[in-house]
Amino acid sequence: MDFEGFFEKTLHAATADATYVMKSMKVAFYDAKPYDEEFFTRQNRSGELDFTFHAFRLNESTAITAQDNQAVCVFVNDNVNRACLELLSENGVRLVALRCAGFNNVDLDAAAELGISVTRVPAYSPHAVAEHAITLFLTLNRRIHRSYNRVRELNFSLNGLVGFDVYGKTVGIIGTGKIGKLTARIFRGFGTEVLAYDLYPDEKWAAEDGIRYASLEEIYAESDVISLHTPLTPETHHLIDEEELRSMKKAPCLINTSRGKLINTTALIQALKDKQLRGVALDVYEIEEGVFFEDLSHDVLHDDELARLLTFNNVLITSHQGFLTEEALSEIARVTCKNLIQLSAGKPFLEGTEVER
Repeated sequence: MDFEGFFEKTLHAATADATYVMKSMKVAFYDAKPYDEEFFTRQNRSGELDFTFHAFRLNESTAITAQDNQAVCVFVNDNVNRACLELLSENGVRLVALRCAGFNNVDLDAAAELGISVTRVPAYSPHAVAEHAITLFLTLNRRIHRSYNRVRELNFSLNGLVGFDVYGKTVGIIGTGKIGKLTARIFRGFGTEVLAYDLYPDEKWAAEDGIRYASLEEIYAESDVISLHTPLTPETHHLIDEEELRSMKKAPCLINTSRGKLINTTALIQALKDKQLRGVALDVYEIEEGVFFEDLSHDVLHDDELARLLTFNNVLITSHQGFLTEEALSEIARVTCKNLIQLSAGKPFLEGTEVER
């Protein structure tokens, strides 16, 4: 037996195996912003993952760029439909990792059929979004955005800046997941009565925090402030429509930091024109793609309804930045990277992060 040749072959095979094991998993990022690259690179100090960051979004036209990657990391406006998933599967992608909580932009049935796993970050920082909802409301109520702009132009007039005391008012919270619960708790701290609605009410939590579950009809009829914290499903699409707006107590404030399609924009504009609402604060919008997260300051806004909303002095809009805190971005990167490493090692994903159909 040629022992020298045997050991040479064995050593070569072992080296090849070691190279395979040490090789980093390749991950393609889409709709990636500088803060994504910063926080994910920071999380990947060990170099276990090999990242490629793309500024463009993932869809069936761009899916070819995922070739040679085992996973893709996407955000809320990437369109991961069946056609896109089929191309990803053909190119060897085994995981779609959402760096957000929502997953309505992924065809879960198609993913399951193709054997592609889908993960998300269900609770990166509920405090970030809850605090942003409160910030939007307070800014809207006390007209801080208008006052700020006036003072910069040396206009120190107070006309048109009258707000109202939050104390003693009634607040309606629609959706009592982690974010909704935190928002309700903060509003309770102002001395408000909080009404809540959820398909699966947590009566124990409500009793502990002095919150009362009520019907949607009761919330619309009694609330001075209504804040939306429910996921987007076929049942919640246009949850706030013409009929709901008409049934609301005279001139409440409406806050949405959840999903844009919860509100019918056409009906919302008409309600604002009819002075049915005191004010509206939005961190989300029905059709964000091509607008939110982009710099259009040197372009023309082609969305006429969004342009109309921006003309109302009692409408405050931020571009889906509720999640944008250091803590939230760090947690998004941590959970996503952990799931990618688990996939690479053939281990289960973190509990509660895999989206199943």
